Amino acid sequence: MSGGANPVRGNDSAMSEDEAGTVTDNGDAPAPGDANSIRIVAVIGAGTMGTGLAQCLAQAGYRVEVVEPDDATTERARRGLSDAVRLALLLGRGDRRTATGTAGRVRWLRRIDELGEIDFVIECATERIALKEKLFGELDRHCRADAVFASCTSAIPIARLAAATRRPDRVLGLHFMNPAPLTTAVEVVRGERTAPSALARAIGLVTALGKEAIVVGDRPGFVLNRVLMLSIAEAAATLDTGTDAETVDALFEQCLGHRMGPLRTADLIGLDNVADTIEVLRQETGEPHYRVPPALAALVDAGHFGRKTGRGFHDYR
Repeated sequence: MSGGANPVRGNDSAMSEDEAGTVTDNGDAPAPGDANSIRIVAVIGAGTMGTGLAQCLAQAGYRVEVVEPDDATTERARRGLSDAVRLALLLGRGDRRTATGTAGRVRWLRRIDELGEIDFVIECATERIALKEKLFGELDRHCRADAVFASCTSAIPIARLAAATRRPDRVLGLHFMNPAPLTTAVEVVRGERTAPSALARAIGLVTALGKEAIVVGDRPGFVLNRVLMLSIAEAAATLDTGTDAETVDALFEQCLGHRMGPLRTADLIGLDNVADTIEVLRQETGEPHYRVPPALAALVDAGHFGRKTGRGFHDYR
């Protein structure tokens, strides 16, 4: 359910699905000092998710380096981060000194080779396999050998991205939900070769952001999107029968008690990101039931991506 960013140009066995679960105070949890080994975090991509993560990290006291080659996107991200911090103040979250420090801890860059001595990377580029593989290869060339790489991918297997580097033991997935500053849990994906030390650092970082780490095994779509994207696609397909989006979501919200129905959820994620994720699942699994339904494709083709554009399955204007 992660939000997308503009495209950025520029060895232990995996945990089984039976072992996957919430990390609590047990032997799997990191020691309190683990998060302290991370001082500077790079965020690749300044779209909705990248900007939200930069805010979370900076508010938690980390120095953040955001890489985004498009100047207009960077400017929108700067304004968005400042507006979000001001809103947090109005809602009583944090004090003015913390808010002032947040913006000062974020450095905006255009290229990966401008990154400093970063300790941890969170990649938030568009959900395109070739693009992400290229980015991970470039990060591998320019970052310290001990830096940990995390992808905020919605569906691409972590093993595939790790193969683009010389450090597969330091690659994993951090699937944040949108909006990142307001959600309380993160799907942490342990790749086939992710080392326990890298996993511990990632869990420590998530915990330092005030969120809960839920560790899962590596497969296309992991757990959440493997199920969620099917639900969204099937919900969108019912629109072809004459049922409207309000009715579809009302059934989930009022009959099942969901906070948001599948089509409102899709609008929040971004319909362009949903379509990209379904396509990745189709490619990676070969299963025909992962397909972009006509109602979703028509909205994306028309530039109606949901909340971020003012219109999707629902109208937000």
